[in-house]
Amino acid sequence: MILSISGVILLGVIVFLFFRKDGLKASHALVCALFGFYLAGSAIAPSIKAGGASLASLLGGLRI
Repeated sequence: MILSISGVILLGVIVFLFFRKDGLKASHALVCALFGFYLAGSAIAPSIKAGGASLASLLGGLRI
């Protein structure tokens, strides 16, 4: 649950920065959000979630 919330916050910040700095139109952001909602309800959602979890564990295991 924590990973999902932090992922949503991170993506929200990225969309906000694109909106403010790179000229992302509000309609583009709306389409991206709707695509995410529809993708979350599809059959591929568990694979995407597993991929995100493995990427998070990979990044968490890096030693800098």
